[in-house]
Amino acid sequence: MLVIDGSYGEGGGQILRTGAALSTITKIPVRIINIRKKRQNQGLRAQHISAIKAVGKVCDADIKGMEIGSTEIEFYPGEISDRKWAIDIGTAGSIPLVLQALLISTIHNDVEVEITGGTDVRFAPSVDYVKFVTLPILKTIGLNAEIEILKRGYYPKGGGKIRIVIKKVDKFNSINFTEKGKFSEIYGISHASAVLKGRNVVERQKNAAEKFLRGENLCDNIEISEAYADTFSTGSGITLFAKTEKSVIGACSLGEVNKKAEDVGIECAKDIINEIKSNTGVDSHTSDQIIPYIALAKGKAKIEKTMHAMTNIYVVNLFGFNVKEKDRVVECE
Repeated sequence: MLVIDGSYGEGGGQILRTGAALSTITKIPVRIINIRKKRQNQGLRAQHISAIKAVGKVCDADIKGMEIGSTEIEFYPGEISDRKWAIDIGTAGSIPLVLQALLISTIHNDVEVEITGGTDVRFAPSVDYVKFVTLPILKTIGLNAEIEILKRGYYPKGGGKIRIVIKKVDKFNSINFTEKGKFSEIYGISHASAVLKGRNVVERQKNAAEKFLRGENLCDNIEISEAYADTFSTGSGITLFAKTEKSVIGACSLGEVNKKAEDVGIECAKDIINEIKSNTGVDSHTSDQIIPYIALAKGKAKIEKTMHAMTNIYVVNLFGFNVKEKDRVVECE
């Protein structure tokens, strides 16, 4: 059994998601100890349990220690099968974070999953980011997945729902994201609950972002769509994407109480500009997510050297891969 120190590096939920996902496809049982030991609320939270249970469903795993506050779990993977199923995270647990683990776990299978939870919540990428950045990038290694947003769910009520259809990868394509190349357009989605329509939140987020971007003279091709969502949770957000010659990069920002819609749009615009100008092949959010795929596809990428990325390298290499980082270029030999 492989032992993973859950307090390594940033010591968060990412170790759990990556560890369980790689256990599933390598068939190596894992014991994860010291889970979130550095955090104020140590141990498993509901969000982490949902992600591990989702991965466990994929392979009929035997899992021990799955209680709120537990600082140690054991994960014994079974066989993976093609299937359809539904997952309810509960309240506003992040759907994109669950997808981070599921996409790795199901990479060799045909699956269809409906997930209920939060589509746009704090401390996680937005569901639009997954759809328009993560999935196009993963398509380069051969993963064909399509996501449909059935209903948006904001914090704290959640209630969002997505459907994702994943087609198995028979052979990995080697990936190379060491540079982004020139970018040609910026597009995005400004969204909010329908109850906020009278306050023109969607339009204000969009207009502020567009005005700021045009003021930077980055490009003339800027298009941000608008969407008021029929959902029982109240919230808003905007996600921007930039297409480049060799990659796709993104940024997202969420509305909050006492935060002006214009500030939400400007915040996201500033973030995407910083991502465009950074000397990397992928954006800062993808930098850690891409590590397991670099290992599986024996590729390389120039990343933002974040604590999350270094933590994922630690976890991946425990499974026998040889991922190395030098001058922010991550490569698997």
